[in-house]
Amino acid sequence: RDQYPFQLSGGQQQRVGIARALALRPKVVLFDEPTSALDPELGGEVLGVIRDLAVEGWTLVIVTHEIQFARQVSDQVLFTDGGVI
Repeated sequence: RDQYPFQLSGGQQQRVGIARALALRPKVVLFDEPTSALDPELGGEVLGVIRDLAVEGWTLVIVTHEIQFARQVSDQVLFTDGGVI
């Protein structure tokens, strides 16, 4: 059923944002801390969506503190320390 954005949970809002971005068929999708404002359950749902995109072959750049997740879905992992990559 139809809902206004303020009626959606944080995870639902995040998934809608991802769907809107993908509708443009970008070459690269940037996620900047996609789970930082979500509780663990909703964060897990969003990570599942991102994992599915990685499996489908989308090129993703993910800025995250979820190191284990990053290692699972990435071909390359880069770290920054003191502003140095």
